[in-house]
Amino acid sequence: MKTTIHAAAGITAFVTILLFFSVTLAVELGGDAAAVAQVKGYIVRGLWLLIPALMLTGASGFALARGRVGGGVAAKKRRMPFIAGNGLLILLPAALLLDRWAAAGSLDGMFYAVQALELLAGATNLVLIGLNIRDGIRLRHGRS
Repeated sequence: MKTTIHAAAGITAFVTILLFFSVTLAVELGGDAAAVAQVKGYIVRGLWLLIPALMLTGASGFALARGRVGGGVAAKKRRMPFIAGNGLLILLPAALLLDRWAAAGSLDGMFYAVQALELLAGATNLVLIGLNIRDGIRLRHGRS
């Protein structure tokens, strides 16, 4: 049961971040200021799904890893502080700032600098979570 919860929460977090990332890129490439503001608002509202999914992924992962060392478990444990740090220190504050600025129509250089940082941190988390998913699949099938 723990494995199923862990996998479902991890996939939910990954897909949510991928959706946020993809929609942000699409609206930045082809949307107007109103569309950018709308997407930023949707992302902030979507945090109610993402944050619990990430917390559940981390908690269930630590429970599953209890007493296990080396291989895929060690690699997943090494990635988690970077995923959490990106989320808490960059992605969450950036989402809130960008939503506020976009709602106010402040799509200036600072907005796009923070947007670029958010996209870089989001891409990094997608890669790291993707690697954790890969290692989790390997662990489940006894290959690590």
